[in-house]
Amino acid sequence: MLAYLMRRLFAAAVMLVVIIMVVFSIFFLIPKWAGVDVALSFVGKQADPAAVEAVRVKLGLGDPVYVQVWEFFKGIFAGRTYAAGGDVTHCSAPCFGYSFRSEQAIWPVLTDRFPVTLGLALGAAVLWLIFGLAAGVLSALKRGSLWDRGAMIVALAGVSLPIYFTGLLSLAVFSYGLGWLDAQYVPLEDSLTGWIGGMILPWVTLAFLYAAMYARITRATMLEILGEDYIRTARAKGLREPVVIRKHAMRSTMTPILTMLGMDLGALIGGAILTETTFSLPGLGQAVLNAIKNQDLPVILGVTLITSLAVLIANLVVDVLYAVIDPRVRLS
Repeated sequence: MLAYLMRRLFAAAVMLVVIIMVVFSIFFLIPKWAGVDVALSFVGKQADPAAVEAVRVKLGLGDPVYVQVWEFFKGIFAGRTYAAGGDVTHCSAPCFGYSFRSEQAIWPVLTDRFPVTLGLALGAAVLWLIFGLAAGVLSALKRGSLWDRGAMIVALAGVSLPIYFTGLLSLAVFSYGLGWLDAQYVPLEDSLTGWIGGMILPWVTLAFLYAAMYARITRATMLEILGEDYIRTARAKGLREPVVIRKHAMRSTMTPILTMLGMDLGALIGGAILTETTFSLPGLGQAVLNAIKNQDLPVILGVTLITSLAVLIANLVVDVLYAVIDPRVRLS
């Protein structure tokens, strides 16, 4: 198990370097090759030529590419100093970028909004795993029944309906219409009950979409596994049906579910833009939307980095869970 973990950690470290290189290429090299003025993109189209030139010097855009890559990479782990003549700005580690429009480092902006997005993603993930897996397993065990057909119809609706529609509908019914839930976001440090009350509708709206997808995947996977030889062998040995489902069928069913969970949870931690916009949640998704409106490219760069890192960490956790669920993974 230790050797397996070491291999996965080494692979994650290599992937982290690759991610940083790719992000650097997307935001610095590719625009330059396409004839776009990178400095102008960072400082804004309305800036005067002197400000654009200062940003060009601060970013080191005139240096060789390998120097730019090293400064970008080093800034994430050790901090970075942006200097143009007597104008010196220090960005402490981890430096995910610096906004020359708002004159602030990106990392504090991300850490201020990250808890909101993390709470949204984790709360919704708990709901969609519970209801998605339960609906999928029951549909597989009762294939062709009224429950199976009804659950798959609801799942189809959940996959088909966009988040902004279900979000606005839930607000109209449960908040504005019935007045059961408050749509106003309350920080967790101010009030736990207020925070939970303000997050219920976003959790349910986001979980409805993902629970529908997980129910369909769980049903299809479970039906395939229930036809395997080792399931028939377990039944022939006289094991009770709940034991067969729980200890044999479910463990194999969880493999594709964990794969989906790693990707979905990592992406959501990077910012659920539609959900946060619909419910006015001050998370990373809102930060990206505001950055797009204000043409604040460094914020988008920072959110891209933290999203990639979240996906990487989520998949690393999934790899470890693979080894826990399926011993064959540790031996491969």
